[in-house]
This record gives sequence, structure tokens and C-alpha cells, in this order.
Amino acid sequence: MKRTTLLHSELSGLIAAMGHGDLLVIGDAGLPVLPGVRCIDLAVTRGVPGFFDVLDAVLAELVVERSAWASEASADLQQALCARDLGKPATIAHDAFKALTRDARAIVRTGEFTPYANVALWSGVAF
Repeated sequence: MKRTTLLHSELSGLIAAMGHGDLLVIGDAGLPVLPGVRCIDLAVTRGVPGFFDVLDAVLAELVVERSAWASEASADLQQALCARDLGKPATIAHDAFKALTRDARAIVRTGEFTPYANVALWSGVAF
């Protein structure tokens, strides 16, 4: 059994396979997934798992070079995102955020019901 934080085998394998500049999106329960984009669906019920529970587990294993989230997100949500090591952060309009998800290696769906609780993470390198 793994010793590190992230136990979900599909998500762990995806992170291990990501290269520099690859995009991973962590989204709330309502974020649309475009046809052809891989979806790792973790949602069990409303709020389970929570967005930040999943984000923190991913951040324990993924080097993040830059990130983006919707400018429409609440101040509390944006503050919580800024408190994490998300590389160079940026905010963009939610419609632009949804459009960029078409280039994601995968979208991880959480059970989160907080509006705009979505983040795009571009992988960096550890050297």
C-alpha cells in the first residue's frame, strides 16, 4: 500500500504520468465535462468529498507551476485558494475557465456544491 497521501489509484496514476505543463482540473459537482475529456468522478453525495479535501490530497503529490480559477468565485473561496501553493495564480471569467477544460488531461469531479469551486492546475517540475 502507498505511504503518501493520495490513495485513489486512478488519480494517483494520472498525476504520476503528468508531464510539465499538463493540465488537471478539480471541479465542483456541477462543472460540465466536455465529450472526450477524461473524468475521474469522486462525487458520492452533496459535499462528499469536498473540493478542498481533494485539492489538498492532489497538492501533496503534484508540483503546480500555475493555476487559474473563475473570477466569479466568492472572496472566501479565492482567499482559501490563495492560501495554498498553486504556483502563479490567475483569475479568468467562468466561461473562459470552462473552455480551457477541453485541454485537460482529466477533470476530477468532487461532491462540492459551492458555486465556482473549480481550479485548473498546470503541472510543473520538481527540479
